[in-house]
Amino acid sequence: MYMTEVAMPNLEAIQSATLNAAQLLGIEDKPGTIEVGKIADIIAVSGNPEKDIKVMKDVIFVMKAGKIFKQ
Repeated sequence: MYMTEVAMPNLEAIQSATLNAAQLLGIEDKPGTIEVGKIADIIAVSGNPEKDIKVMKDVIFVMKAGKIFKQ
């Protein structure tokens, strides 16, 4: 079951897996958000996950630690 299926807003569900997780682990100075000087772990999807969380299942771009793995 997805968090969004029990009424969590899509953006909050994404933040719980990124920013909030980094904060919980005490490492928010490295991952968790897209900022200069942070680890470049980025994905891209073909739609707006804030409107439709299911687009997160179709990842079209992956960058891990600044290296492109899927384009």
